[in-house]
Amino acid sequence: MQSLFLQQSHDFPFEKIAAIDLGSNSFHMVIAQVSHGQLRITGEFGEKVQLAAGLNDHILDDESQQRGLDCLSQFAQVIEGMPPGSVRVVGTNALRVAKNRYDFIGKAMDIMSHPVEIIAGREEARLIYVGVSKTMDHGDLKRLVVDIGGGSTEFIIGHQLEPFLTESLHMGCVSFRQRFFPDGTITKSNFQKAVTAARLELLSIQDDYLEEKWDVAIGSSGTIKAVFNIVKENNWSKKGITPKCLKQIQKALFSAGHADKIDLPGLKPERKPTFAAGMAILMAVFECFDIKLMDFSPGALREGVLYDIMGRYAESDIRERTVNYMLSQYHIDTEQAKLVTHTALSALAQVKEDWGLNSISSEDLLRWAGLLHEVGLGISHSRYHKHGAYIISESDMPGFSQQEQQALANLILRHRRKFTQSLNFKFTKSDQQDLDRLSILLRLAILLHHDRKEGDMPIFTLKADDKHLHADFLPGWLDGRPLTLANLQSEADYLSAVNYTLTFS
Repeated sequence: MQSLFLQQSHDFPFEKIAAIDLGSNSFHMVIAQVSHGQLRITGEFGEKVQLAAGLNDHILDDESQQRGLDCLSQFAQVIEGMPPGSVRVVGTNALRVAKNRYDFIGKAMDIMSHPVEIIAGREEARLIYVGVSKTMDHGDLKRLVVDIGGGSTEFIIGHQLEPFLTESLHMGCVSFRQRFFPDGTITKSNFQKAVTAARLELLSIQDDYLEEKWDVAIGSSGTIKAVFNIVKENNWSKKGITPKCLKQIQKALFSAGHADKIDLPGLKPERKPTFAAGMAILMAVFECFDIKLMDFSPGALREGVLYDIMGRYAESDIRERTVNYMLSQYHIDTEQAKLVTHTALSALAQVKEDWGLNSISSEDLLRWAGLLHEVGLGISHSRYHKHGAYIISESDMPGFSQQEQQALANLILRHRRKFTQSLNFKFTKSDQQDLDRLSILLRLAILLHHDRKEGDMPIFTLKADDKHLHADFLPGWLDGRPLTLANLQSEADYLSAVNYTLTFS
C-alpha cells in the first residue's frame, strides 16, 4: 500500500495530471495536459458506482465496494505510469461517513498506487468553487454556487476566485432516493416529503446565505447538469434553469409515476433512478433561496482538484495560506516557531535517507507542525499540546485532506510529554511509522530551543537506523546547557516506552 506522503517538487514537474472524484453516486476521472500554466482536458471517464447505495448503518457493503474497485481498475489502466503527485484522488460524503472506509481505501490504493484523500464537506465546497471560478468568468459579480451530489449538497458564495461562505449539507440524490423513492415510485406525496426534508436541512444556512446575497446563481455536477440539459433540449428557457422549468419537469415526473418511465429529452437513462430525488432537493434550494434563474457550470470538483494540484507547486498553495492564517489567528510566537522549524528541518535533512522520509510531503508536515506546535497556548498553557491537537483536528483547514489534517494534529499532540498519546484516527502502518519518526525530530527540535533564546542555533550531527537516533553536538556545547541535557535524558526515557533509543554526546 502506498503512503499518503508523496514525493513532490515545488517546480511544477508534470506535463499531465489527473483528478479522480470518488463520489457517493458516481466515480469520475479527468485527465489534463499542462502547458504554460494552462490546463487542457484530454480525457474524461465516469461510472455510476452508487457507493452511497451500499451504506447500511454507515458500513459499505461488499457489493458497493466491488463496484467501486471495478471502476478504479479501469481508471488505473489510464493513469498507469503517472508519477506520484500528478494524480490526486479525493473521496467525498459516502467515504466520509463510512466506518469501514479504510478497508475500501486500502484496496483502492493497491489498485491505483496513488493515495486516496478523504476531504471534509467544506473543503469539497471550496474545491467545487475553484472549479467553477476557473471555468466561468463573472467579473465583479458575486455568485452562489450549488452542487447536488449523491450524499451531500454544497453551497458556496464567492467573488471572482475567492469563496467566503462554504457549507456542505448531508443530503444528496442517492440518500434521498433511498429515503423517499426506494422502489422508484414517484407520487406527489413522497416528492413533497422529499422537498420538505430538504427545506428543513436548508434552514441551518438559509438566513446566513440570504443575508450575504449574490448576483448570479450557478449550478454544477450531475442533477443540475441533467436539469440544465432537459431545459435546453426542450427549449423551455434560453437563459438557464427557472422555477417555471422546474415545475414543468415536476409535472413530467408525476405523469411518469416511476423512475423507469420518465421520458424527458435530455435525461440520460443512468440518471433516471436518482433524478426525482435530486429534483426535490433542487426545488427546495430554489424555494429557500428565492432563485429566479440558475446557470450551469461545466467545471466543478474535479476541475477544482486539477487547479489545486497546480497550486501546490506554485506560490498559491492554499495550505500555506491556511497555516499563515492560524499563526496570526492564535497569536503564535513566530520567532520561536521559526527556530524550532529550522532545526526540525535540519534534523530531517540528515536522517531522511536512513529513515525513509524522502518525500516533500514529509517535509511539509514537519514544517507545518513546527510552525503550529504552540497553537494550543491560545487556550491554556496546561496541556497545550492536547488543546493544539484538538484545534488542528477540528478546525476547517482549507486545502488539507482529512488525512493531512489528522497527521498534523498527531504531530502536535505528541510534540511533548508521553510519546504514546494518540488520536482516534486510523493511519496505515507505514504512515504511522513515518509520523513516529517525524514526531521524534520535532520533539528534538523543540527541546533544543526550550530556553527560547533567539539566534541560538544548535549545531549537531544526527545518525539514524531503524529505531535508534544518535545526536552528536559540538564539543562542550551541552556542558553549558544543563536544562537541555536534562531534557535530552528525559526524552530518551519517553522514547524508550515505544522501543526507540535516543543517545547523544
